[in-house]
Amino acid sequence: MNERRLTQEELESLRPGEALTLATVTMVLTAALLAVVAYKLFVSSGAKLELPGGFKFEWK
Repeated sequence: MNERRLTQEELESLRPGEALTLATVTMVLTAALLAVVAYKLFVSSGAKLELPGGFKFEWK
């Protein structure tokens, strides 16, 4: 692998934070999904949930 130093112009054109933004959005969507699942399982009088991967939950 050929390594070289970046010029000042190249350094100024870099915009960090894209990976952090993507991770934050993923985390928020996961938390929202878990909140819906928790609501469905614990607040309702009865619920059945089947998730991909063979996970099955039932609350009676």
